Amino acid sequence: MKITCNFDSGNIDVISAERIDDIRLAIRKDNMSEFYQWFHFRLHSDSFESHTIRLTNVNTSAYPKGWADYKAVASYDRETWFRVDTAFDGEHLVITHYPEAESCYFAYFAPYSYERHLDLLGQAQATGLAQLVDLGNTIDGRDMSLLVIGEPADGKKKIWVTARQHPGETMAEWFVEGLLDRLLDQDDGVARQLLSKAVFYVVPNMNPDGSVRGHLRTNAVGVNLNREWQTSTMEKSPEVYLVRQKMLETGVDMFLDIHGDENLPYNFVAGAEGVPSYNAKMAQLETLFKQTLLAVTPEFQTEYGYDLDAPGEANLTIASTWVAEQFKCLAYTFEMPFKDNANLPDEQFGWSDVRSKKLGNDTLIAVRAVVDLL
Repeated sequence: MKITCNFDSGNIDVISAERIDDIRLAIRKDNMSEFYQWFHFRLHSDSFESHTIRLTNVNTSAYPKGWADYKAVASYDRETWFRVDTAFDGEHLVITHYPEAESCYFAYFAPYSYERHLDLLGQAQATGLAQLVDLGNTIDGRDMSLLVIGEPADGKKKIWVTARQHPGETMAEWFVEGLLDRLLDQDDGVARQLLSKAVFYVVPNMNPDGSVRGHLRTNAVGVNLNREWQTSTMEKSPEVYLVRQKMLETGVDMFLDIHGDENLPYNFVAGAEGVPSYNAKMAQLETLFKQTLLAVTPEFQTEYGYDLDAPGEANLTIASTWVAEQFKCLAYTFEMPFKDNANLPDEQFGWSDVRSKKLGNDTLIAVRAVVDLL
């Protein structure tokens, strides 16, 4: 039996792996950080009997409440990820699985590889509808890439979408892939109408270093990018600094920052009601966006989410609130679950990469509902 994680987004430490009924592992912390929760490893075993895998340090992870009612994902081909029997006993996360092949991968959520990220950029560029813009380099020297979709022109709205500031929230890049699939479809009426009225600026992965390193929440030097929007620097948070500078250059009329939430088993948005300049127009746009998405898909809901910020008390180091205040525009943090969607459960797959893509696709209809009012 062998357990490895020496691959893109891999994360695990082996404590003991001599017995298939008592495999003990631990999740590594993000580099230079106390955050950890993301795991991704490969089990190779010649036994097709039940394997019991214990993640031993989950009770002190970043979001220990996130393990309740959570099921890990597994895959044999790294394409189809399904849920496996998982239990949290208050101290350990216990995964029980009967392997159907010698090699099986396990992860916190369906991984989104750096190679797939590069393919996504290349495929978008190849449509002829998207320009691939190099913004600069990350700390580890990877590209910070921006897709500009649509022809800039006077009067067109500027819609920004960023994803995966927290690299372990892989559902965010799956969401963007679904959004791009539709936006770049020249036979889709919603996409054609949107691109006649707006230009989209899309950063599919805000944190490529953390993604490859197998981090949950931080970049290469342990910085939480979604707390850097007021004070970003090229030394500590070049990812935010470069995107922020481009936003200041282009302007922003609408902003969606795509994330995943460890605890809540729902899809929801967090708005900008706490920013100093929040006004009736912002509230109207927020309401119309949510009402439209509620009508479009049962995957979205508004009953559960984060507590609302009191007026004037928003944390302006966060992307969506900084953008809302800086550009006086509609700005949302969009959250998806690591668990299942409790309102529409799927025992086999839970909330998944496929469902994330479909939600990204559907979200363009809500964007269409507000674009003329931005």
